[in-house]
Amino acid sequence: MTTSSADRASAVPDDTRWPGLATPPHSALRARIAAALFRHAVRPLDVRVSFPDGTVLGAGGPGAPEMRILRPEAFFHRLGVDAKIGFGESYMAGDWTASDLAEVLTPFGERMATLVPPVLQKFRRLAERTQPPSEENTLEGARANIHRHYDLSNDLFGAFLDESMTYSSALFTPGDDDLTAAQHRKIDSVLDYAGVRDGSQVLEIGTGWGELAIRAAARGAHVTSLTISEEQRALATERIAAAGFADRVEVKLCDYRESSGTYDAVVSVEMIEAVGASYWPEFYRVIGERLRPGGRFGLQAITMDHDRMMAASRAYGWVHKYIFPGGLIPSVRSIEEGVKANTRLKLAGMREFGQDYARTLRWWRERFLHRWADIAGFGFDDVFRRMWEFYLAYSEAGFRSGYLKVHQFGYEATGR
Repeated sequence: MTTSSADRASAVPDDTRWPGLATPPHSALRARIAAALFRHAVRPLDVRVSFPDGTVLGAGGPGAPEMRILRPEAFFHRLGVDAKIGFGESYMAGDWTASDLAEVLTPFGERMATLVPPVLQKFRRLAERTQPPSEENTLEGARANIHRHYDLSNDLFGAFLDESMTYSSALFTPGDDDLTAAQHRKIDSVLDYAGVRDGSQVLEIGTGWGELAIRAAARGAHVTSLTISEEQRALATERIAAAGFADRVEVKLCDYRESSGTYDAVVSVEMIEAVGASYWPEFYRVIGERLRPGGRFGLQAITMDHDRMMAASRAYGWVHKYIFPGGLIPSVRSIEEGVKANTRLKLAGMREFGQDYARTLRWWRERFLHRWADIAGFGFDDVFRRMWEFYLAYSEAGFRSGYLKVHQFGYEATGR
């Protein structure tokens, strides 16, 4: 099993770097309610939840994944004030730890919709936060949101990603343990959906660190790739030149809404999640406008069930606050309806491979923890370590449980 970082260190968060995290919020009534709801929620789960006084909750036997509550008072106060944010913050602060974080979180993901009794759901919504106006994905807001994640450090991402520097789900085959090969398979698959071949003029929305553009150029395509991350653009341009395709690929520091021209193919891999629901119609319209008649659109997107997406759209959670501000994971239904309402594109193919994302995330998390000494050298502290471990494990658990999925879509432009 992967040892959790909180097992090895539980430093008090620096209040200047992590404002409000060192001192838990206080609400005696809410903490009591949170404790009662938490005990009720974990009772049927295949986990063991242990407390300092020897109390053990959960339906898991001796070999079940274990969640160890180290500071119950702080843990329940954080949950009581805002469960959607407080659960992750309590891990960041070292209030609890786990034998294997993803294995502990997976049973929670499997029952996500019913953890809070239905009769209490409406009261929970009264206390939920909403997205701060500063995180709206306007042109300036989107740049600020992307900067908070993708401009952290190219060295950080290079420490835990595979050699392809691909930060999205791989596509494995049975018995395949080569992550780089699986990432190339995923890229080739979405390029196939987009019909990219020799001579294609391709628009990529969301450059990453350039691997998709490199593989498209290797097919003989000419690629215009858009990013709003200065860090990504710098390294992607360097990698593309090193691969010998500087004459075939142009990486622009440009929002998709500022793009121009028409193309044979448009490709976007796991960028739609950062667009924000209010801007999805414009995102689809831009894609439709950029495609020539007969052109094709290849899309890869993390997805969730539609009713869960609608519930998530009304809430502001830990992932928004610490990892991806301004984003929302779409549903397959929302994508299909959005494309239909805003373009003349016709669905030509679709595949789902969520369990491959769980494998990808576990690889990243294990490498992140293994390489922590190097990552710490880039200026990141122990709270950041626990924050990213929680993010990677939380995501892995979402895919393992089926709460999250990942889809590729192929669309064809039918005419103007």
